Amino acid sequence: MSLTLYGAPLSPFVRKVRLFLAEKALDYQLEIILPFGQPAWYRELSPLGRIPSFKDGDFSLADSSVICQYLDDKYPHNSSLLGRTAEQRAQVRWLEKYADYELAPLCTFSVFRNRALKPSMGQLCDEESVQKALTEKLPAHFDYLEKTLGNAEYFLGDYLTLADLAVTCQLINMEHGAEILDPQRWPNLSAHYTRIKSRSSVQGVLPGELKMLAKMSANA
Repeated sequence: MSLTLYGAPLSPFVRKVRLFLAEKALDYQLEIILPFGQPAWYRELSPLGRIPSFKDGDFSLADSSVICQYLDDKYPHNSSLLGRTAEQRAQVRWLEKYADYELAPLCTFSVFRNRALKPSMGQLCDEESVQKALTEKLPAHFDYLEKTLGNAEYFLGDYLTLADLAVTCQLINMEHGAEILDPQRWPNLSAHYTRIKSRSSVQGVLPGELKMLAKMSANA
């Protein structure tokens, strides 16, 4: 088995696959590819130039959701992270999509991008955009996730799935942008975030990310 993941650690989509691999106990190599200034050969793996992409031997894929689905199908001897029934698998796909398409534009491409990424590149933070995301847009999404989660430990009840990882990955980027969930307003979701962050899979990647953030801050 020779698994290689291509991407940048601070990308929530790359992180999602890294956590998936860790939870599946699959060894892999991470090759750093940034969203910009990519080598010409990378388009052979990711025709749209997006991260992450992935290789398993001679077989290659792009898109974090597709990669995770492949890994779950290819290595079924490890516990499934996509649900156990048709209904559960559909719910996992929905919540992963919700995280990627609804949370990502706000947590990552607004809060994180403006607060952490832009200053490191010598660009000004658009704080108005950040505040709009935090006060006008994100609360409704957090309300929905709070209600969906309820008092359960995980979105599917008593065991971890990709849904938990996908949501957490976006909240990590929001925290990298110096914002966290209000535990008074969203107690269940806040506790869930803390719970998932404490897992060994997440703790295995966060120290490296924090070092990168510190270096970025020093360059700002």
